[in-house]
Amino acid sequence: MVAIAVTATPPADPVVLRTRILSALVMAPPALAAVWYGGWAFAMLVAVAAAIMCWEWHGMVVKRFPVAGWVAAFGCAIATLLALHSPSLAVLLVVAAAIASAAMAPLAGERPRLWAGMGALYAGLPSVALVWLRQEPQTGLITVIWLFLLVWATDIGAYAAGRTIGGPLLMPAVSPKKTWAGLLGGMVSAMVAGAGIVWLSGVSTLPALIIGSAVLAVIAQAGDLLESWVKRRCDVKDSSAIIPGHGGVLDRVDGLLAAAVAVALAALASGQAVLLWS
Repeated sequence: MVAIAVTATPPADPVVLRTRILSALVMAPPALAAVWYGGWAFAMLVAVAAAIMCWEWHGMVVKRFPVAGWVAAFGCAIATLLALHSPSLAVLLVVAAAIASAAMAPLAGERPRLWAGMGALYAGLPSVALVWLRQEPQTGLITVIWLFLLVWATDIGAYAAGRTIGGPLLMPAVSPKKTWAGLLGGMVSAMVAGAGIVWLSGVSTLPALIIGSAVLAVIAQAGDLLESWVKRRCDVKDSSAIIPGHGGVLDRVDGLLAAAVAVALAALASGQAVLLWS
């Protein structure tokens, strides 16, 4: 059952907000350039991100980075590069890295070894999915741009609506700031982003992409809540402090990870790129 509570949202710290904006301005150009060029440029960017996410995961779960963490990071990075030419083999490598890191993790107490293995799956499978989606010859570029814009729009819309409207919280035991108004605001913003992609590219029909964008906004928010739940279980505020003002890579891409897997599964199930649906 979803718990409901009402709380006032404190004003944003202007120093933190300025730091977040500056970090985003530094990170966005190389990320967008890699998306544009695709191929090895994009795969290498995602592979580096996958390795960092594994490092962050093991830092949260194990509180250090043992050999099991290196196995997960290396396996996910290689799998991401492998996805350029053999996605199926890449998925198998991610699963193998997850099993190996779980078996090697020096864990005891409340979090079993399974938690260590989950890091490779959590970081590796979405990374493989992103590279595979970008490789689609007809719509790969616009699909990844759509995913990025959709997640950014969801975050911005949720933040704006949550702070402006407030109201009942989505899951206060997991996230003390996310509201139902924020979820609806994120969905509306994602729908606008979807409509913009149709207008700019014409690769899909307007109703299909607007509905798909709204659904993915919910999935992205669910991915955000999942990472918040993991952090609470591990008693940490951020996955790391690698990005000034933002925390870790996992903190920035949790919604994108969930959305990328959803789009990849939908494309596999239908046998057609999602943006070609009508």
